[in-house]
Amino acid sequence: MNITQILVDKGLLRAEQLDEAIALQKAEGVRLDRAIIKLGFLTERQWLEVMSEQLHLPMVELADLTIDPQTLRALPPKIVYRKRLIPISRENGTLNVATSDAFDLYAFDDIRLLTGLDIQPVLAPREDIEKLIKTHYGLGGDTLDEMVGADEVQVGDAGGETSDDLLEMAQEASVIKLVNEIILEAVNERASDIHIEPYEHHLSIRYRIDGVLQEASVPPQIHRFQAAIISRIKILANMNIAERRVPQDGRIKFSVGGRQIDVRVSVIPMLFGEGIVMRLLDKANVLFTLPELGMDETTFAQFNSLIERPHGILLVTGPTGSGKTTTLYAALNAIVGPGIKVLTVEDPVEYHLQGVNQIPVDQHVGMTFERGLRAILRHDPDVVMIGEIRDLETARAAIQASLTGHLVFSTLHTNDSASAPMRLIDMGVEPYLVSSTLIGSMAQRLVRKICLKCKVRLQPDATKLPKDFHYSPDDKLFRGEGCPNCRHTGYRGRLGLFELLLMTEVISQQVMERAPSPDIVAAARKSGLRLLREDGWLKVRRGITTPEEVITCTAV
Repeated sequence: MNITQILVDKGLLRAEQLDEAIALQKAEGVRLDRAIIKLGFLTERQWLEVMSEQLHLPMVELADLTIDPQTLRALPPKIVYRKRLIPISRENGTLNVATSDAFDLYAFDDIRLLTGLDIQPVLAPREDIEKLIKTHYGLGGDTLDEMVGADEVQVGDAGGETSDDLLEMAQEASVIKLVNEIILEAVNERASDIHIEPYEHHLSIRYRIDGVLQEASVPPQIHRFQAAIISRIKILANMNIAERRVPQDGRIKFSVGGRQIDVRVSVIPMLFGEGIVMRLLDKANVLFTLPELGMDETTFAQFNSLIERPHGILLVTGPTGSGKTTTLYAALNAIVGPGIKVLTVEDPVEYHLQGVNQIPVDQHVGMTFERGLRAILRHDPDVVMIGEIRDLETARAAIQASLTGHLVFSTLHTNDSASAPMRLIDMGVEPYLVSSTLIGSMAQRLVRKICLKCKVRLQPDATKLPKDFHYSPDDKLFRGEGCPNCRHTGYRGRLGLFELLLMTEVISQQVMERAPSPDIVAAARKSGLRLLREDGWLKVRRGITTPEEVITCTAV
């Protein structure tokens, strides 16, 4: 029976949908099954399940397989990339090959002649096959094969090209495709940064995913095209490709599936070429609500009360990359509205917030934090956000804004919440001004969350846990075993640990007296301060993260 008739009989496809698919088939010259899937009448998995049933070919879940490296060597990478199929097992003279196209009989004949083995096709979605190909054969291998065959693109000495040569190489279609694949893979893997690092005999590409650098799977021959790849990125970022002696900075804007991605690019000359770091700013993924950040009910209620104050300074502290700006954006998003005017001074403006007036700092023209802050106070804002308090001038401007009836948000680089007022005093701000304007400081860190798809119960050795982690056998702890969903790390996604210090009368008095941070912490503990490690241990006991993550992020 005709496959399409079977689909109609099973109720998976209506007759009028079949007619529409046939019309698309004739108009675009595509196969009927691909027209049906393209129109969204069936998913690829539904189609493959019907094919499996009718052709008696097994369906496999590639994510659950462990493939022997010897099996992978049974087929040349060129055929794997070109035909989009992959060998998964070999036994008794038969090679099992995963494909999403059961009709590609020529491919199976070619493989049979090439290997001398019987070929047993098994079915799997194309997306799963491509993910496995990237894992085992490397990202962009088919593009590199094209480049190896193109004499005009081959690169010998990475330092001997003229700027004309570099421009010509960077504009080759294959180079453009390869760079696009590198960036697209980073976006799909939720990477925050791409690190491209040249060494003497290889080019390293790493993605920072959930705060941890992970090697991108790329073929070793990518080293030969180092100059072309770097030049292409520099062209995209509007940099001078002929200048390879000094650092350069630039930006790239592009969209992926309707999502707007901003890329900040930094290029630095290194021993064996230029190193590149690209920071990916996905505008769709930044706007969290405060509860989504990981605050518990008590901290959320206290923080919410602070951001609704009419004036004062609220500081978020922590090292670089701890999510301080994201927290401030979430706070602004919670209070912005028609009745409130919000102005920010940022270096740089990372994300655009609806209803918020954002001003970029530009040191080259003298637009500093301090100068911008003084200017925007004449624009009658209700709430002001300063990207970072870096010096005495900015700190005094923030104090002045607070004293004149504005609510000021900003960040500081301190390790805990109690050090924030002391840091302002160390900068040169008078203690009485700090104690009268600071309404709260919140320290934060980011920890990775356990992957939900491979989460299993953990039985820890209580003797190896830190003494401040009060563990009882009734506590249910978990960890991630590792799976394709989390790149076999056991973690997927991150959330914050928070330590919110409220400025009570007692603490204000201690700040006036320049009391050391431990004394301020002791006083705040009596008022209910929960330390970062305590918040982390609470999230461990709730099955959200692991003891190792909390220990790493809150080392004492």
